[in-house]
Amino acid sequence: MRSTVNFPASGGPTFPPQLLFRNLSAAADDRALSPDDHAFFRRRGAGNRLRIGGFICCTGSPGVWGPSATSSAQLAVAEINKRGGILGREIELSIYDAGGPLDDVLHRAEQAIGFDEVDLIVGLHTSAVRVALRKITRGRVPYVYTPVYEGGEQTPGVMAIGETPRWQIRPSIHWLSEVKKAARWYLIGSDYVWPWQSHRAVKRYIKEAGGHVVGEEFVPLGEDNHEPHLARIRAARPDVVLISLIGTDSITFNRSFGESGLAPTMLRFAGAMDETVLLGIGADNSENLFCASGYFPCVGSRANDEFMGGYRAMFGPNAPPIGSLGQSNYEGLRFLEAAANQAGTLAMGPLFAAGRNVVYSGARGPVIVRDGRVRMQMYLAEADGLDFKVIKAI
Repeated sequence: MRSTVNFPASGGPTFPPQLLFRNLSAAADDRALSPDDHAFFRRRGAGNRLRIGGFICCTGSPGVWGPSATSSAQLAVAEINKRGGILGREIELSIYDAGGPLDDVLHRAEQAIGFDEVDLIVGLHTSAVRVALRKITRGRVPYVYTPVYEGGEQTPGVMAIGETPRWQIRPSIHWLSEVKKAARWYLIGSDYVWPWQSHRAVKRYIKEAGGHVVGEEFVPLGEDNHEPHLARIRAARPDVVLISLIGTDSITFNRSFGESGLAPTMLRFAGAMDETVLLGIGADNSENLFCASGYFPCVGSRANDEFMGGYRAMFGPNAPPIGSLGQSNYEGLRFLEAAANQAGTLAMGPLFAAGRNVVYSGARGPVIVRDGRVRMQMYLAEADGLDFKVIKAI
């Protein structure tokens, strides 16, 4: 199933949880192609357009980020196309729902590559989807994965650019240990690969900082009854609850945490939280809630000011609230543009090689990728009502 969506001048796009929403753009002027690009476009039948499939969770627990991720990608496409596209190919962006049953997502990916003939995939979804999706894309199309994740992605053709525990979580644990005297930690996460792998690293960092873990559990995606978890947390008496729940699961947990009366005496720290989630939690339930990220809308910089100005101008005052998870889709397309320009081609091999060692600039400022490892400025922030207030760069 497919349909065309028109993105309005004000307000964010609204969409049903179907397969595909296509925004067609006019073809760019034809330009000289490298031999690699001749083979690339002949194989894909792409003509003058670069067909990008945006695999974004529009449903399920991470679906809360769907509107801002879609809008962020649309802004990046508009800016890149205004500059003449990527290597002279104007982008045609199609959005596919990466939420729901995994088999359905993989079916959409097969359709996107085989029937819709997308040339690349850019994704904002869980690591569980990434692990499955890379088996579909491998050897067929390049794949840019944008959000915070557990690190270590080495699959040929897959380029992951999000925050990883080494640079995001480790310095935050040390700060909470030194400044807040946190020693007892309770870990709670969603039951899939990102929290599993991240918690392994987190335990090392906690031990390194002189603390210890007093409890850990993983919660099925979609769980909204948190009373048993809160009872175990209360009994364990941690100084900090480290939260690796995602999307609406994080919203319902943190609401229950605040309503239970635990917030005044226990700190909370999250690695996959942004203003979109904070709005759902509510100001009354955000006391002593900390977050680390490579992006916050409140960061004052020329790069972020330009991004926020463009976002407001394109989508108006009622646009989906922007936060690090949705904004990462903008970064993904800026990264793709830089990697393609460095490679001089969109063919998978050279593009992947360039993407492992490249510097690009988006709303987060300069981001450096070396040997596939991403370094960006990280920030530690504390919830202040319905916004995050940056405490320090880390």
